[in-house]
Amino acid sequence: MTSTTPRDVELPAQQVGSRLPAILLLLFASGWGANHFAAVLPILQNTEDMSRAALDGAFGVYALGLLPCLLGGGSVSDRVGRRIVVLIGAATAGLGNFVMIFWHVELGVFVGRFVVGLGVGLAVSAGTAWTAEVAGKKGAVLAGAVLTSGFAVGPFVSAIVASTFPSSAEYVSFAVSAGLSELAVAAGVVWTTSAPIPQADVAADDRSRHQDAAGVGLALRTSLPLAIWVFSTVTASIVVLAARMTDRFGGPMVPGVASLLALGGGLVIQMIARRLDWGAYAGIAGIGLAVLGFGAAAVAGPHPSIGMFVAASLMLGAAYGLCLREGLINVELHTPPTARGMVTGIFYVFTYLGFGLPVLMATIEQSVGGSLPLVVLAVLAACSLGVCLRQIRTGTVNSRNVVGIVRSRT
Repeated sequence: MTSTTPRDVELPAQQVGSRLPAILLLLFASGWGANHFAAVLPILQNTEDMSRAALDGAFGVYALGLLPCLLGGGSVSDRVGRRIVVLIGAATAGLGNFVMIFWHVELGVFVGRFVVGLGVGLAVSAGTAWTAEVAGKKGAVLAGAVLTSGFAVGPFVSAIVASTFPSSAEYVSFAVSAGLSELAVAAGVVWTTSAPIPQADVAADDRSRHQDAAGVGLALRTSLPLAIWVFSTVTASIVVLAARMTDRFGGPMVPGVASLLALGGGLVIQMIARRLDWGAYAGIAGIGLAVLGFGAAAVAGPHPSIGMFVAASLMLGAAYGLCLREGLINVELHTPPTARGMVTGIFYVFTYLGFGLPVLMATIEQSVGGSLPLVVLAVLAACSLGVCLRQIRTGTVNSRNVVGIVRSRT
């Protein structure tokens, strides 16, 4: 059986034009709603007298809602369609931020962040698969880039809001994020139509089903060694390194600048990798930069200089961007269309394990210091680098230009 997938056939331009901007707005708003909290952390620490451990916990509890919904949302969208899952997810993320406008004491922040995680999990997995179906072979990477833009812009705008409205910064930041989410949902309701649900061929023989299962396995083997270094790198900059700068620079501007450096750097390096046709070696470069970034953060110690902070943030951000891009390409290239939401969800589950890094660091720093965990992460990243290099040498991952791979399959 020859399956027809978004990498083989793209929708007519008029169909793409009517839906794609709304889908991307939903992803952008979800990324904003998830990550603008990084700049609100120091505000809540001052205004609500919340401890650093509690704030790191609030940052991490988001993952408790996110992880099951990433997996469940992708799988459900494979069966019922992408649109309804993405719209419910984006609306739920907005609701979580709306709750925190009026209830930003410790319990309220934990509840609100958990609800945001539920919504973002649904929106990201189903939204990435939806973008791939609407935009064709470029869709998954485009979805990752737009999501990254939301992650980057949200904290930076929240930092500006805090400077402009210092007496009500937390209210305005949560209100802006909630409003953007609901605006995106309204646009999605009006500008999108239900996408067709990928259907398995009921007459498919055992060989075809075996090929689909093999495709899922290959997608996971080639994408998961990259996935684990996506958000672990960027949270090391935005949360861990930014917190080590607060002895000299207070307020929300440090995490805002860290977000712009790391996530902005991640976007730029993705464009460079695409322009220069790095192919599968983009993932190798990404993990290599993770090794260097973690190493630089470890050497910088508990009080990094501005130069080391900037350099480490750029390296960690570039690692984030390249690992995300190459991981999503591997998912898109190898996954059968009827399992794309599920595999995308699994990929993002592994990426979001990195959001547990700040909590882990806060827990063990007192006993082992702040540099040793980063050294361990650098060593583990080097092990992943070896796995990915072996996949290229054995032909599991084709090192040719990705565009060439796609064309050869059509």
